Amino acid sequence: MNFDTAIKKYDPAFGIEVHVELATRTKMFCSAPNPAFDNTAENLKNPNTMTTPVSLGLPGALPVLNRQAVEYAIMIGLALNCSIAPVSVFSRKNYFYPDLTKNFQTSQYDLPTCINGHLDVELDDGEVFRVEIERAHLEEDAGKNTHIGGSSGRIHGADYSLVDYNRAGVPLVEIVTRPVLNTGSRAPEVAAAFVRTLRDIFKALGVSKAQMERGNVRADVNLSLSPKNSGTLGTRTETKNVNSFNAISQAMQYEITRQAELLDANKEILQETRHWHEDTKSTSAGRPKSDADDYRYFPEPDLLPLKIDTAWVERVRALLPEMPVERKKRLQAEYKYTDLEMRDVINAGALDVIEETVKAGSSAQGARKWWMTSLANYASLNALTLDEIATQVVTPAQVASLQELIEAGEINDKIARTVLDAMMAGEGDPKEIVEKRGLKVVNDDSALITAIEDAFARMPKAKEDIASGNIGAAGPIIGMVMKATSGQADGSKVRELIIQEAAK
Repeated sequence: MNFDTAIKKYDPAFGIEVHVELATRTKMFCSAPNPAFDNTAENLKNPNTMTTPVSLGLPGALPVLNRQAVEYAIMIGLALNCSIAPVSVFSRKNYFYPDLTKNFQTSQYDLPTCINGHLDVELDDGEVFRVEIERAHLEEDAGKNTHIGGSSGRIHGADYSLVDYNRAGVPLVEIVTRPVLNTGSRAPEVAAAFVRTLRDIFKALGVSKAQMERGNVRADVNLSLSPKNSGTLGTRTETKNVNSFNAISQAMQYEITRQAELLDANKEILQETRHWHEDTKSTSAGRPKSDADDYRYFPEPDLLPLKIDTAWVERVRALLPEMPVERKKRLQAEYKYTDLEMRDVINAGALDVIEETVKAGSSAQGARKWWMTSLANYASLNALTLDEIATQVVTPAQVASLQELIEAGEINDKIARTVLDAMMAGEGDPKEIVEKRGLKVVNDDSALITAIEDAFARMPKAKEDIASGNIGAAGPIIGMVMKATSGQADGSKVRELIIQEAAK
C-alpha cells in the first residue's frame, strides 16, 4: 500500500516527545562538566572523564539541583505558552539498563514544571497548524551504550558493549505533545516542522547548542491510525531517537503505510518502540512499549519539591529574546528575500550567520549568496555547520569585507571566488589577499581599450556587427578581453567600452 492510499483509508494521529540537552556548564544534579555545554569533537572523544559520584550513582552521593537548568526550563515553557507550576516534584523512574548505574532516572512525572502550552507551526506554503503541548519537564540524561560487533550497531548480535557515562546526568527538558489530529496527508510535514520550530526556539533562547547531529535534540515519534472519520485513536508505536527533520517525516510516512497494511489485513498493531533505519528508510521492532505504571514512579526522597514563585517567572520572562517566527518575518521584510529564498536560508541554518554578515556591512543579497553557495559547500564537504564555519574558518565580518570589495568595484565575482578560496585556506582577510596577490580589477581605460583593439583586430567582423547594432556579437570580444586581463576586468565596463570603440 502506498502513502496516498493509506491516507484515504485511515486518519493518522501523532504525538512527539522532544528531548533537548541544556547547555549549562555543569550537570543536572552535580558539579561534573556538562558535555552538552561545549560540542567540540575533542570534548566528546574521551569517555568516562566527565563524572562525579553523583552522576555515577555511587552509594551515599546526594543530588543538588542545578538552578540554571531550572531557569532554562522556565524559558522554554514560556516560549511554548505554558503555565509554570508553582510547585513541581522530581521522581524516580525505575528501570535497569547499563547506562544508568543507579537503576533509575531522576525525572518529573505527575507534577512537571511546565504544563498546558501550545506552538503554532507554519509549513512552507504558509498553512499553520497548532500543536498542543501537554508538558515540558526536567530530567537527567542517561549514558551512552556502544554495541560492538554485529551488523546493525544494536545490542542484538553484538559481541560486547561499551558504556560512556559522560552523558549521564546531562540536564534535559522533555517536551510532550498531546495527540495531533486532523493533519491528514500533511502529518509528516507538520511533525518535522514542529521539531524544526522547537530547534529554532532553543537556539534563540540560548538554552542549548541544539545540534541534532550531535544529539542535543532528539525526537521520539508516536503514531497511530484509525479508520477514516471514526473519531477514535488506534494503537500507537513509538519510533525512538529520530535525529533529523527528513528522518522524522520519512519515519512517519513509513509507519503510516506499514500500519495501514496491517490494519487492512486485520492484523494487530503492537504497542511497541521501533527503530528508524536511515539506510533502508524503514523501521523495525524494538521492545514492547512500557506504560507509566511499569516504571514504578515515586517521589525522589533526596530532592525537595521545586518551588517557583511568580517573581522568578517574571524575571525570566523579561530575559526572553525575540522569538524565531517574529524574527524571521522582520528580517525577511528588511532583507527583501522572497518566500523561497527565506525558506532555503532557514532550512540551511544560515539566518544567524547572514544576519551577522549584514550587521558587519554586507548587503543582504550578497551575504545570502556567499553563505548559501561556496561556504555551504565547504561546510558540507568538511562536515561542519555554518555556525562552525563562522567561528573556525571564515567570519561574517570577513564575508562582509569581501562583498564590500565587490560593491566598491575593486574586484569582480570571479576574483571574489578566488579570494574566498584563499580565505578558507587561512590566508587572511580579503583585502590582504587582494593586495598580496595583485587581484584588483583592471580599471585603466587605456589598458582595456588596448585589449579591445587587439580583439577587434582578430575579429573585425564582430566589430562591424556590434557597430550595426548586434550587441550579442560583443560576447566573444568580452571573453578575449577578460582572458587578456586574467579575468580581472570589470565585465560591465568592458562591454560599455566595446560598444563605444565599435562605434568609432
